[in-house]
Amino acid sequence: MPITHKSPPRRLAAALAIFAMAAFAAGHASAQQPAQQVPGYYHQPIGTLTVTALFDGVVPLPRGQIAGMTPAQVDKQLQSRYVPESPAGLQTAVNAYLVQVQGRRVLIDAGTADCFGAGLGHVVDNLKAAGFAPEQVDDVLVTHAHPDHLCGVLGKDGTPAFPKATLWVDRTEAAYWQGPQAEANTPKDLRFIVGLARRPLDAYSAAGRLRTFEPGDGSLPAGIQALATHGHTPGHASYLVSGGNGSHDKLLVWGDLVHYHAVQFANPKASFEVDADRAQAIESRRAMLQRAAREGWWVGGAHLPFPGLGHARTEGKGYAWVPAEYSPLPGAQ
Repeated sequence: MPITHKSPPRRLAAALAIFAMAAFAAGHASAQQPAQQVPGYYHQPIGTLTVTALFDGVVPLPRGQIAGMTPAQVDKQLQSRYVPESPAGLQTAVNAYLVQVQGRRVLIDAGTADCFGAGLGHVVDNLKAAGFAPEQVDDVLVTHAHPDHLCGVLGKDGTPAFPKATLWVDRTEAAYWQGPQAEANTPKDLRFIVGLARRPLDAYSAAGRLRTFEPGDGSLPAGIQALATHGHTPGHASYLVSGGNGSHDKLLVWGDLVHYHAVQFANPKASFEVDADRAQAIESRRAMLQRAAREGWWVGGAHLPFPGLGHARTEGKGYAWVPAEYSPLPGAQ
């Protein structure tokens, strides 16, 4: 008996059509849902410098750790600035900067590695994604020895993540964390960071690649200037890198002078509970904001929204952040 093909009943045809459309829509929707962002790096020419911002991740900072302001004052500052917030706190970036200057590749701060969990620790991955190998880094300058700036100089096996680099740390900062009184002088709930600081300092010291300096002593590579911005930690330092003769060709990488950008630009007197010396931290922040705004320096901030590059300008009695505008590189087609 010959097999004949009959058209399916209308209801079945309609059902098959709806099923096919739903399957297509589901597959299409699935294909359009990204699992992650693009690699976290951004190149910015500044005079003769090439600066590559490297994203380590984000960490929530509780708004309750803003000192020197009432909760109502903090709310007022945050309402118009749309900072992403979760129950754990305000979204805060962790950034590092690779600066190509005078033939050297200088990494300023190194991120967290595995010290703070899976949401952070991506500096080395993003360095590689940007086209650099860790072996190509000549120097690592850390603004201070907190884990989100220093832990990243070590790999998971405890050996230097940048095997050919010299690690540079402010002399006062290194002496504090390596000294016998570090734990006694650190608040009890922060004493865990003493060991996290000593581990990389000891590793680079054992390898003969730990160097200390005093701001203004001229010992840093490639003409980089260290500026004393103590307060957040006893030896916190910021770095001024020149890419030309004009002040607009200079980059100030200021580490942890600002944590809560939506509050502390407008009100530099607002401080962070973790600051070791709040009065000194406020003075350091005020002085650097004033100089950066007056001179037109570029700024790179460890806890400014990625890529954390831009300028500070005066606004009212305080300051405002002007982020860099996304731009193609010179010569790009």
